[in-house]
Order: sequence, then structure tokens, then C-alpha cells
Amino acid sequence: METFRQHLEKFISVTDDEFSSILSFFQPMDSKKKQNLMTEGEICRSMYFVEKGCLRKFFINEKGVEQTTEFAIENWWITDTFAYERQGVSNFSIQSVEKSHLLKIDLKDQEELLKKHPVMERYFRMIYQRAYAASERRIRYLYEFSREELYVHFSTQYPWFIQRIPQYLVASFLGFTPEYLSEIRAKLRS
Repeated sequence: METFRQHLEKFISVTDDEFSSILSFFQPMDSKKKQNLMTEGEICRSMYFVEKGCLRKFFINEKGVEQTTEFAIENWWITDTFAYERQGVSNFSIQSVEKSHLLKIDLKDQEELLKKHPVMERYFRMIYQRAYAASERRIRYLYEFSREELYVHFSTQYPWFIQRIPQYLVASFLGFTPEYLSEIRAKLRS
């Protein structure tokens, strides 16, 4: 829980009592490696904060291939935002890449949290703004960069992902086949 407290305090100030109250709206949970937290076609009821570990969001494309759209490591949030906000059916699955320790909140509890602690409105606004900006950059990179440039940019900007996440998932995130990613890596080494 100290991880969450330190993360919050990068954006807002809370007293010990406020933090205890804020924390009471969340459910701590552990997930095993490759455990599905949500499956495509289910109602998206929860949002997850990663205290330790790594999650991914993905869908299965028309060819039956998993396409990873997002990762979440320590201090990051993950959900299907569109489905979560509407409490609707998700078009994505969320899965643990590693054994993870999470804080989970559902929409009803989040709304109560925001009523009781208005400062959390500011926190979530800042988090959503950053996530939106990151999404905008990723879309631009997908249009602007060659595949090789995309990999070089990703591996330079996020080296911890390259070291931590299996290569087939990195390939899925970048829109490559694992074989094509191997070719790019071999070319860059030579």
C-alpha cells in the first residue's frame, strides 16, 4: 500500500487519515502469471492499479491472433475505459503478464470515493490526461515510424519493457509477428 501512497503523493497531498479512508474503497488482490482478470465479452466492472507486477490489455483479431494494446506496470492503471465508464461489455481482455499485486476498484466505489475525497477527482483527471497523451503519441508513432524505427524507439524509450516482457508480447504490442521482431533484432545487432 506504500507504493500507492507514494504514487498518489506525486499528484496530490493526503493526510494519513485521508489515505486510510481512500484505501478503504479499494480491494487488494493478487493475480498469478497469465491469469485473466477480465475476458472479452464480459461486463467491465473494475479498474486495476498495479502495485507490483505487470498486466496487459489485448483483443483477438479477425485472424485469431492476440493483439496487445496496452501494458501496465508498477504505478500504472489499466481497464477498458470505454466499457468501464458505461459498465458495458468489453472488447478487450486483461491478463497478468507476471505474478502481480493489485488494487481493484469498481465504478460504484470510485464514485463514492470521489464524493468523499474530491481531491481524488484531481488525481484521476491528471492520470487520464497522461494516459490520453501517451495514447496520442503511440498512434502518431504507428503512422509515422517504419517498423524498425518503431522497435528502436520503443526499446530506447522503455528499455525495462524489453528486458521484462516476453518478446512475443512486445511483438504483439508493436503489431509485429514474433518472427519479424527477431529479424529486426538480428539486423540491429549486425
